[in-house]
Amino acid sequence: MACSSCSTGKDGQPRGCKNNGTCGSDGCNKLTVFDWLSNMSLPNGQKPFDCVEVRFKNSRKEFFRNSENLTLSIGDVVATQAKSGHDVGVVTLTGELVRIQMKRKKVSPDDKTIPKIYRKASQRDIDIWQKCRDREEEIKKRSREIAISLKLQMKLSDVEFQGDGSKATFYYTAEDRVDFRQLIKDMAKAFGIRIEMRQIGYRQEAQRLGGIGSCGRELCCSTWLTDFRSVSTASARYQQLALNPQKLAGQCGKLKCCLNYELDMYLEALKNFPPSDCKLKTQKGIAFCQKADIFKETLWFSYKDEPATWHTLSKDQVLEILERNKKNEKVASLEEYAADNVEEEKTTFENVVGQDSLTRFDRPKNKKRRKKKRRKPKSKASSNAK
Repeated sequence: MACSSCSTGKDGQPRGCKNNGTCGSDGCNKLTVFDWLSNMSLPNGQKPFDCVEVRFKNSRKEFFRNSENLTLSIGDVVATQAKSGHDVGVVTLTGELVRIQMKRKKVSPDDKTIPKIYRKASQRDIDIWQKCRDREEEIKKRSREIAISLKLQMKLSDVEFQGDGSKATFYYTAEDRVDFRQLIKDMAKAFGIRIEMRQIGYRQEAQRLGGIGSCGRELCCSTWLTDFRSVSTASARYQQLALNPQKLAGQCGKLKCCLNYELDMYLEALKNFPPSDCKLKTQKGIAFCQKADIFKETLWFSYKDEPATWHTLSKDQVLEILERNKKNEKVASLEEYAADNVEEEKTTFENVVGQDSLTRFDRPKNKKRRKKKRRKPKSKASSNAK
């Protein structure tokens, strides 16, 4: 979903409105909410809900009370209450859906501490806000240099200015506790603004900065994922993935969030599946499970004395052998069961789309030369006879 100004240009490249997610339509941001109640009118006598949802830079959203009864719609730029001064944000949700969101975020609508909206932002407010946002990259670079000179074990990842330009919030990540009192003094002296430091996790840092994942697509946390669920190594074990930290870790250095996407399907398939550490007792010896394919319902076993020789068994066959082992019965051997699963699979490649052979360019072309018929020369005897 994008606004009309973000359409494709003449040369095929995306045009882009160059507002970095602050355009009037608010259709370029991942946190945009579709108001499916916008075409419905309230019952007679019911007043509209007096709270709205406002989005600030990146993923920060807060609820504000519309005490002045302003006519607000999604995409309006408003000046909101802050601890000191005012902030500027974009309205992302209005009406009864805000009540549902507040219930989801466990915020009481009757809470008197909810900040309020002052007014719709004037052109002067927007100019100051845009000017402050243009300074963020320069200030972030300078603040990193100050942190390095103080030899602080921390990483400044992002800077967010308040709408009136009186305060800047610096987001940082660190493994241990950091004493940044001297850093705040130096930055306040260098920039002439009030400084607030806020520590975030590594996943929140990747969400704010964005990037490209190992799959070749943009990070889920920076495009559509709005909440972080805990990911454990058990998710990789259930999916039979190698516990390689380099492959399982994302850009944030933590386990990839996509390990949870297919986990429910694997857990559903593993309900009636034999355990991976099961042992089969046969007259030939004890067999151990070496590999399992959950969705094909196939397991591979090998004898203790012959670990290099694997025998393919189906899930039902393994359950049958385990049931007989519980009754103290030993099967003759795994070869009897594995013999039923051996099928010769012949792979045939058919031309289903009407394409030519892939090796058509490897064969030399036979050029057919036209043979010119040569006329036989007339003999001298025949010419003299005439």
